[in-house]
Amino acid sequence: MSPTRPTRAAEWIRLPSSDGGAFDAYLALPPAGTGPGLVLFQEIFGVNEHIRAVAEQYALDGFVVLAPDIFWRQQPRVELGYDGEDRNRAMSMMKALQPQQLMADVRDSVAALRARPEAAGRKVGAIGYCLGGRLAFGAAATTDVDAAVAYYGGGIHDQLDKAAGITAPMQFHYAEQDDNIPLSAVEKVRQAFAGKPAEVFVYPGAHHGFNCWARGSYHPASAALAHGRSLAFLAERLF
Repeated sequence: MSPTRPTRAAEWIRLPSSDGGAFDAYLALPPAGTGPGLVLFQEIFGVNEHIRAVAEQYALDGFVVLAPDIFWRQQPRVELGYDGEDRNRAMSMMKALQPQQLMADVRDSVAALRARPEAAGRKVGAIGYCLGGRLAFGAAATTDVDAAVAYYGGGIHDQLDKAAGITAPMQFHYAEQDDNIPLSAVEKVRQAFAGKPAEVFVYPGAHHGFNCWARGSYHPASAALAHGRSLAFLAERLF
């Protein structure tokens, strides 16, 4: 089964799964129609309006962006809000994810993007937010991505045994006032990547989710600075 070809600058497509199924992913193309690839991994709230907008944002920056639906085995294309019952449901769905299946989806997504004609022969990177930040780290550890960017990736500091095998350049973004990721955890990441081609940034006054303009924790100054750093990092390594 081969991925379908998009007819618009951004649309949902189908990707083959290594377990024999298929899942959806949001594909956003750059103005030139071709470019280096960037796999965008979602937060726990699905490939919702915000994640699709981020995909389109990076597409306008020149990347062929693919945002896979990692909750597809539970509910395809689920879109959740950030508070109340939606948040509770998002947490439940995250806890129900099976690590082996999840990492298979990560590998399948990277392979599918490399196979796209729009990114053929070009470098491919990974970027992710929250849960997606951990998946971008996982992509660097288990796939052939050429660079990876992780925004406030929860749990990375508990998987640092994988850091030794990571050779792709990495960039990490953390909030200073993240209730889920203490600065002690950030320091563990910094130490694990010492001597490697990695950058670790902490944003004063910012909270978890600071990049998402749909959340109460949105911190415009930090989001703008982080985006600029991410673009410079990815442009230098993928173009």
